[in-house]
Amino acid sequence: MLAPQIFKANDIRGITEPADGVCLEWDEQGARSLGLAYGQLLGAEEMAVVAHDMRDSGPRLEAAFVEGLAAQGIHVVKAGLASTDQLWFASGLLAVPGVQFTASHNPASYNGVKFCRRGAQPVSPVFLAELAALATAYDKGERLPAGTRTAGRVTERDFLDDYAACLHALVPWQGVRRLKVVVDAGNGMAGHTAPAVLGPLGLDIVGLYLDLDGRFPNHEPNPLVPENLVDAQRAVQQEGADLALVFDGDADRCFVIDERGRTVSPSTVAALIATAELARQPGAAIVVNTITSNAVREVVAEHGGRIVESRVGHTYMKAAMAENQAVFGGEHSAHYYFRDFWGADTGMLAGLHVLAQLGRQDRPLSELTARYDRYAASGEINSVVADADTVMAKAAQAFTGQGEVCWGDGLKLTGDGWWFNLRPSNTEPLLRLNVEAVSADQMARLRDAVLTLIAEEAQ
Repeated sequence: MLAPQIFKANDIRGITEPADGVCLEWDEQGARSLGLAYGQLLGAEEMAVVAHDMRDSGPRLEAAFVEGLAAQGIHVVKAGLASTDQLWFASGLLAVPGVQFTASHNPASYNGVKFCRRGAQPVSPVFLAELAALATAYDKGERLPAGTRTAGRVTERDFLDDYAACLHALVPWQGVRRLKVVVDAGNGMAGHTAPAVLGPLGLDIVGLYLDLDGRFPNHEPNPLVPENLVDAQRAVQQEGADLALVFDGDADRCFVIDERGRTVSPSTVAALIATAELARQPGAAIVVNTITSNAVREVVAEHGGRIVESRVGHTYMKAAMAENQAVFGGEHSAHYYFRDFWGADTGMLAGLHVLAQLGRQDRPLSELTARYDRYAASGEINSVVADADTVMAKAAQAFTGQGEVCWGDGLKLTGDGWWFNLRPSNTEPLLRLNVEAVSADQMARLRDAVLTLIAEEAQ
């Protein structure tokens, strides 16, 4: 089965492990239908690389998908257990389309699929819509695979060592002092990749939840939720560590915690990495999304770079990276994109950049990043509303004449030294609010005013 709600703006997400009161949204039959549809859409492509994360349903869903894909004559390289950025690497290395079975930070009952074109390039929303329609038709028995095609070959290859070597080559390590690093994998895929990437670098590593467990028994693998950072924050202080790196479930995102146990804003991390990339590539483009802090825009301008703004979401960010030949891109959600990594997002490479910059000087991380932390931010606040469009229209009307209105990615209203953004989630039935201002008091007033509007509509 393939419930229609599993098809999201950027990928596929749905429930594969039903429980009391929770219905199954897709299964192995649906995965095979997806494979058949994907194989048909590949057309002239002759090969694809497929991997899965540590979720319990991953191997069986992947097997069904590969069966459908091979039935369409596509040769399949099974990469086995892999982080999402490890799959992007495999796609880039082989110059073939890639498919990753993961639901990223979603709860254990979910699984999903992320796709890329050859060379880790993003698929388009049009492609995803075509895939949804075709897979649904296969799933309902309205289409049959071409019977004359010769089945594709299925081979296996482990890319972990090559992936680690690639990241090491992208971040020179000479002159980096020995650092003590807490690594919280949240029982996700960083438990697989961090030992291979960070292990050989002479770091003192304090590991948290490095064992792979798709049930996530310790905390949800979503570092955007503050409660999921508490263990790493505590460990940094107890161990006297220089910093912590906290990864999401499929390890394509990385959050950073400084030596005081305080979270470093992803925008601050983006500004830190952008300065290093601009020093290497003067005048290059840097991609940010709608709700990345204005501090990043300022820092890029100060260092001679050019800002390109994208909608939120990895497919949009990757497209903007490619169109503008950008050297780096950063999102508020701790997705970081690198031209030298096929324009794809990788949490582990971002973590390496932070470690290298910290380790080449003697100041603590809080001092190194202080100059990039220029605004007060609300963080992302999620609300369940019946009609997101109505709420956004009401907010725009309430703030008429107070700032510039932009509808490029939800509603963004920008005033003198402040902005707020309201946008529907790409992956969940939520309305997301982000607010930024020059002072904490101004930010709080704006945040509370918008939240009051949302609450009135929700009643």
